[in-house]
Amino acid sequence: MLFFIYTLLLLIQLHTKAEKPFCQMMGNPNYPLISKDGDVTIGALFPIRSIETLPSFEFTQRPQLLSCSSVNLRDFRMAQTMIFAIEEINKSKHLLPNVYIGYRIYDTCGSRLSSMSATMALMNGQEFAAEDRCNGHSPIHAIIGETESSATVILSRTTGPFKIPVISHSATCECLSNRKNYPSFFRTIASDYHQSRALAYIVKHFGWSWVGAVNSDNDYGNNGMAIFLNTAQEEGICVEYSEKFYRTEPEKLRKVVDTIKKSTAKVIVAFLTSFEMENLLEQLSIENITGLQIIGVEAWITAKSLITPNSFHVLGGSLGFAVRKINIEGFSDYVIKSFWETAFPCSRTMINSSQYASSCNIYQDLLLLKNYNEDVPEQRYSSNVYKAVYAVAHSLHNLLKCKEKEGCENDLKIQPQQVVEALKRVNFTVKMGDRVWFDSTGATVAQYEVVNWQKDSDGLIQFTPVGYYDASLPPDQRFVLNTENIIWTGGQLEKPRSVCSESCPPGTRKAAQKGRPVCCYDCIPCAEGEISNETDSNNCKQCPGEYWSNAEKNNCVLKAVEFLSFTEVMGIVLVFFSLFGVGLTALVAILFYRKKDTPIVKANNSELSFLLLFSLTLCFLCSLTFIGRPTEWSCMLRHTAFGITFVLCISCVLGKTIVVLMAFKATLPGNDVMKWFGPAQQRLSVLTFTLIQVLICVLWLTISPPFPHKNMKYYKENIILECSLGSTIGFSAVLGYIGLLAVLCFILAFLARTLPDNFNEAKFITFSMLIFCAVWITFIPSYVSSPGKFTVAVEIFAILASSFGLLFCIFAPKCYIILLKPEQNTKQHMMGKVPSKSY
Repeated sequence: MLFFIYTLLLLIQLHTKAEKPFCQMMGNPNYPLISKDGDVTIGALFPIRSIETLPSFEFTQRPQLLSCSSVNLRDFRMAQTMIFAIEEINKSKHLLPNVYIGYRIYDTCGSRLSSMSATMALMNGQEFAAEDRCNGHSPIHAIIGETESSATVILSRTTGPFKIPVISHSATCECLSNRKNYPSFFRTIASDYHQSRALAYIVKHFGWSWVGAVNSDNDYGNNGMAIFLNTAQEEGICVEYSEKFYRTEPEKLRKVVDTIKKSTAKVIVAFLTSFEMENLLEQLSIENITGLQIIGVEAWITAKSLITPNSFHVLGGSLGFAVRKINIEGFSDYVIKSFWETAFPCSRTMINSSQYASSCNIYQDLLLLKNYNEDVPEQRYSSNVYKAVYAVAHSLHNLLKCKEKEGCENDLKIQPQQVVEALKRVNFTVKMGDRVWFDSTGATVAQYEVVNWQKDSDGLIQFTPVGYYDASLPPDQRFVLNTENIIWTGGQLEKPRSVCSESCPPGTRKAAQKGRPVCCYDCIPCAEGEISNETDSNNCKQCPGEYWSNAEKNNCVLKAVEFLSFTEVMGIVLVFFSLFGVGLTALVAILFYRKKDTPIVKANNSELSFLLLFSLTLCFLCSLTFIGRPTEWSCMLRHTAFGITFVLCISCVLGKTIVVLMAFKATLPGNDVMKWFGPAQQRLSVLTFTLIQVLICVLWLTISPPFPHKNMKYYKENIILECSLGSTIGFSAVLGYIGLLAVLCFILAFLARTLPDNFNEAKFITFSMLIFCAVWITFIPSYVSSPGKFTVAVEIFAILASSFGLLFCIFAPKCYIILLKPEQNTKQHMMGKVPSKSY
């Protein structure tokens, strides 16, 4: 029972304590570097000093606070800008007219440890009396900072659960655009998404396809480089190496320098903070690595800390994106007068010595800047701090329902999460003319200057603007560069080249080198019939059917049309022999006409002899139709003329052969066979045989006549203009019919060769038919296998050879007797009644 009562009393006591919890701060309070009380308070974190000194950790006494040294002028100016903007607003009658804004500015020393300590101090306040209780309300309404992305990530993750708005002036990491992870984060600078892509665009713009990449091994560098590498791949840019290091990693830095020294890329994209860039610059100067075109980012491209006596040898001609330089009216005078009189702690009466040090020792290094303002026109981030302060002020103005004459409702309690929602809706214009609003990711529109490291006439390094990038403009107007104003690395006026392989000229194509990036390739000449008419072509294009590539393989030209012409040597030779055959035949005809009454001419039907000479003339002439450009009419004429004239010729020879046989048969007693094959029957037989061929040709021309055809299969580079047969059966029928008559004539002549006579014409007809058949049997394989115009030449050769064979074999012996042996040109000799001479 007693145990139960004791337990009950203990639970009641614990419940009473839980209802009224006391707030007790552990350790020494962390006071702001500069502060002022107000109705609402804005906190800020700036690395005003850059070197942190850690206290002794002996665990024998409570650790002392961290100490910082080495003033970072840029961030000190940001703190001054914040105070300047707050004092402007406090004096304004239009913005928060009866509300006084206070501020608490902490120095983070560029240290994660100091940054976390300052963040907790901002969120908790400074001191609590013994009776104070935790009310759950934040003593500040917004925080401006941090400068670096990694520190801002820590800050935003810490304040996020309490929904305290954080507005950064220079944290550009794309990772902070994630509203799920950072719902209360805003920034008055653009995300690195735009800068990283713009870096790839500037590399592509200058035709650099082979680059190196170095980034800081933190959120800022890793996220920014990842976006650049993806965009570079999309744009066809090859990255030879991608290295990273952090300021406290000298071993990795040496590896980076060794990689740069060994590489062939002449352009380096340096996505570094100013701290890492200082380290890299120092090592590059020691190793005397120069001649590299460095492309930088806003974090270091305009950093005055990088200007040293030797830095221009390495960074001279560097290009990069910088935050726009905007002049804040009145600020230059403020930093050398009003700030030190009204805001600087060591220059005013100290109200509470517990809040401030008893002496001004911690401010001595800042006091050295009291009369210095030459750097103010060059400050680029100050305007972002200015906009951040005004963004908070406009949010509070809307939340407090401020009116110009009536003022604001001061009795309203503003929670930080209300400021977050109000910031999403702000849209105003600052006095410099810039409109301020936040997109869905909490960032402002991307606007950069492209600056170039140059030396002026006095030898001083200047960050000269040579272009701009403005994401608010249409895509084709966002990126502008004045190339003629750029000074390149080493003070050169000519743009450096950085490629793994030289461009492939027209007429070649790129062939990737095995195991290397796509920008490393060999230039392979296009194959015959293919062209590439542009530089760096990936593939060669096939020329259309009637076109062929020129010698340079960069243009398709019409293929040369090939046919047997009258002007070429082969055509001239064939024409000569054709006309020679005509002339020779004409001479024989003239000779026979003059000796028409002699026995040797009258023998074996002189009429058939003259008809044979006429047909041979036509045979010689028909070969001319095969020469020249084939047309529709010439194609039909050449084959039909050839077929008909040769049938006429063979018909005459066949008639003469039959006459020889009939003549000897008629000498037999009681045989009157000659009356059945007299001159009329001979003429009729020739006509009949010829008409059959004419009928075959008519059918051929009617059903499927020959036609001009462009043969592009045999020669790829030439067009063979030839006569297509139309119907192979028709052509075979014509040749077959000629062959049939020739074989029949040969058989009959062969049978008549042994008949007794001093001049047995059958022997010569047999020999002529033997030559004729041999020529045309040889013609078939030669015709099939001969290419192009040689096919036509073979056919003409066969016509001429067979024609000359008939002419010489049949008429040469007779001409020999007529001209050289006239004594044998008698009837008695022809009949074989002249006695032979004895020797």
